[in-house]
Amino acid sequence: MSYLVQEDFVRYECTCGSLSPIPKLYFCRHCLKLRCGYCVCHEVDSHYCSNCMEHLPSAEAKMKKNRCVMCFDCPNCFHTLSIRATTRAPEDGSNKGHLKHYYLSCFFCRWTTRDVGIPDQIASSGNWPLKENPHQELLSSFLEHYKVVAMRERSQKDKKPIFPRRGYSTYTEKFGLTNLIARKRAGLPSLPLPGKEVNPASIPPIKPCVATDVIDTLPASYFTDVPDLTKITTIAQRHANPMIQATVASELHPQHRHFFIKRSLRCRSCEHNVSKPEYNPASIKFKIQQAAYYHVPEIRIKTFEPLRAGKPSEIILKVTNPTSHVTSLSFSPKSEVNKGGVSDSVILDSLGAPKKTVEIPRPVVQDEPNTQVELPTEPIVLPARDDAAEYDDSGDTHNFHDDANVVVWRKGNKAAVKFRIVPDRGMKPGDRSIFSFSMEYGYVNTMPTTAEQKSPQRAEMQVNVLIAPGLIVGNLD
Repeated sequence: MSYLVQEDFVRYECTCGSLSPIPKLYFCRHCLKLRCGYCVCHEVDSHYCSNCMEHLPSAEAKMKKNRCVMCFDCPNCFHTLSIRATTRAPEDGSNKGHLKHYYLSCFFCRWTTRDVGIPDQIASSGNWPLKENPHQELLSSFLEHYKVVAMRERSQKDKKPIFPRRGYSTYTEKFGLTNLIARKRAGLPSLPLPGKEVNPASIPPIKPCVATDVIDTLPASYFTDVPDLTKITTIAQRHANPMIQATVASELHPQHRHFFIKRSLRCRSCEHNVSKPEYNPASIKFKIQQAAYYHVPEIRIKTFEPLRAGKPSEIILKVTNPTSHVTSLSFSPKSEVNKGGVSDSVILDSLGAPKKTVEIPRPVVQDEPNTQVELPTEPIVLPARDDAAEYDDSGDTHNFHDDANVVVWRKGNKAAVKFRIVPDRGMKPGDRSIFSFSMEYGYVNTMPTTAEQKSPQRAEMQVNVLIAPGLIVGNLD
């Protein structure tokens, strides 16, 4: 299971120039490029609760502040709270029988709502009392004030000079209703009609905060009593509820569980989806999942000799062909195709809708190789992926004329290739050895590029790989 921890040892260079392990990369089958998390657009498909699996549209989830109504998180350890039932005799002393009462309990840290004085509820559906924010009215007044201010600034920005016209083709064009209808269909807030502005007197006033020099002194118990850290909340517990930020554990109250999201990823260049999950939150399948390890040959470190500065060492890399077509691999020195990354800046039109995307250079920090590598000169052919070959012990039927000094092992669509590396002489014990090379491989694109060309097309692809096998050890005397 050593391959599970090789994420940071073998990294591929994305089209933007950033380095990422292959499980975190995507491959666009339309523009034939590697895409990392910065090269794709993230779109929210649905909001759902990971506990009760309730999914809501984005508008309804926003109204509920992206929190589930039925589920709660433990304020002590942040695990999901469960509903526990108990029986209790009637308080009036009658003989009507025991009544069921419900409370919230955490199965991990044993925290309950009874610890903070929250009364038990008669119904299991909830209606649990939550601690309100003491500054809720002040925050609401700030929010309403700046909503109107933002709308006023937006109306002044979108205001255009009105030129007199002799005639109008439609009634809506005369009174400026076309813009309002378009904004309403786009789900954007309406703006005042041309010629009308927001009245400053209609802006809700806010009470400004006043600084004071009077500070309450600490009680004497802070200096005389021994502090009990079990009764004081941690930074994580306070930040879980930023509105209240309880300082002692007796003031912790459960919070509604945050919604999770299912997102789809879209290529920024051709705007095709590279990942799209199912809408149902209980489903783990994907409608589209173009991860890079389905299309790009995967490289893993199998074994290597101890690394010493200025001394040659052998390293064996295992390469795997994940596609259903035969491919040929060849290795060459790293190419300087990618000079840096780009980020996107979206420009909005007068309606507030995305108008175009402008690419802004994004600096990319890369590790400089400090180890020389001797690459194989002959190409290496890898058969197509065969799931049944993993359980076939009879041997491979492929007849490859491989160099025994280069290819040391084969099985199915996998091959172990031997490389020779020499760390630089100036390296010290404990330094990380890094070498890189460029891998060229053949890719068969089954995605039709045009309406006329529907047959699979073969393309020659190239990707830069950076490998950091380990640390330099001391030289033997």
